[in-house]
Amino acid sequence: MTTTGIRLRARRIAAGFSRFVLLGALAVAQAALAGGLPAPVAGALKEAGIPAQNVAVLVRGTGGEPPLLSHNAREPMNPASVMKLLTTYAALEILGPAYTWKTEALADRPPADGRLDGDLYLRGSGDPRLALEQFWLLLRQLRTRGVSEIGGDLVLDRGAFALPPHDPAEFDNEPLRPYNAGPDALLVNLKSLSFTLHPDAENARIEVWPETPGADQFVRNQLTPGSGACSDWRERLRIDQEGEVVVLRGAYPASCGDKSLNLSPWSADAQVERLFRALWRELGGTLRGHVRAGPAPAGARVLAAHESPALGEIVREINKFSNNVMARQVFLTLDPARPATPAGAQRAVRAWLSGKGLGLPELVLDNGSGLSRKERVSAESLARLLLAAWQSPVMPELMSSLPLAGVDGTLRKRMTGGAATGRAHLKTGYLENVRTLAGYVLDNGGRRWIVVFLINDPRARLGKPAMDALLQWLTERGDAREG
Repeated sequence: MTTTGIRLRARRIAAGFSRFVLLGALAVAQAALAGGLPAPVAGALKEAGIPAQNVAVLVRGTGGEPPLLSHNAREPMNPASVMKLLTTYAALEILGPAYTWKTEALADRPPADGRLDGDLYLRGSGDPRLALEQFWLLLRQLRTRGVSEIGGDLVLDRGAFALPPHDPAEFDNEPLRPYNAGPDALLVNLKSLSFTLHPDAENARIEVWPETPGADQFVRNQLTPGSGACSDWRERLRIDQEGEVVVLRGAYPASCGDKSLNLSPWSADAQVERLFRALWRELGGTLRGHVRAGPAPAGARVLAAHESPALGEIVREINKFSNNVMARQVFLTLDPARPATPAGAQRAVRAWLSGKGLGLPELVLDNGSGLSRKERVSAESLARLLLAAWQSPVMPELMSSLPLAGVDGTLRKRMTGGAATGRAHLKTGYLENVRTLAGYVLDNGGRRWIVVFLINDPRARLGKPAMDALLQWLTERGDAREG
């Protein structure tokens, strides 16, 4: 062998040895991470006073390789709103992204000369997104079909769901908060009323403008102008219910400008009745009878119908803005039986998971929204779920529904200007003593990662810096590899 050949062979051997040492070092580093947390994350948790044993973290690539980072990953924990990932992914696969709900207006006799001699039935199918505008369009359609006077009653058919009694104060003793509204087969405007609070500096008062038709006569404004920062304006208000009337008290900071206040003070029947009467009157119609609950007769004919947006669009709104009421509607729809029940929806989700080989033995399901003290799942199971979703035909719909860090949804004001801005699609969750996130992160080297971070601790509210530190550490790994 020539001298040149010997040198080339020596270089190849040296290069091979260097690669071997580098791979070995990476393997050792990965194994070390699997047993602990990156220093920036551990430091942030320590500063927040959150013990490591109350945290679960799992990071893995979307290629199915072993985890890059695993800490306490098999421990069942409360996921808060991260549970919506399971509900929405299951719905996209079971029902399909194009699935829609219908709300119908029916009668057992045809109208004549603008008058319906008999009852009008409103039949719901669980539409999560029958907002004020859509309800108005349904009633307008009824008017254009020749109905102006309803001689009988308005009958509300909620037979698509069979639900236990719902106590809106049970979860956190905040019965007027819209997120505590229960599911409803005939859910209208998310069972909420909307008001605008407007500081009138010239007259030194706070005006309350009802944005929901029919609500103006059921609000008593006792607000006074206040000073100071606007960050906790909602907590400064005292909101009481006296019979059917909402009473607003407290000081509202003038620096806030106009703010929307959404409340859920009425029963489901009262909500639909007042909204129907107000809108129907605006459309020039009259209702002679009362409003009551009951089923539509078998032979009733459809006079008007509204079809919801497709499930793919509904899922986007649920995850981007963490809408609990809409998530519960979708969860119940997963029960193939009618009337649908929470137990039936739970069975349907478990059967779907089993069919995908995702047993998730520690999983505890309640209402599918994460607004629950009962629901449990591990970081490892959530990561397996996200890996299955990445490999699913509905992956684009699910991923695009997740808030984008520093850009939109619940992450619009978070991680702005950081390494993860615009590179992390994440669902977040927050309850008292619980803070969570899960989703997908694209590092600076172009590699996609699955991330799950769960905190169950009395100081969980202070855990955001630790989560942000993990996302920054992971995003910047691409820079380290390229270097």
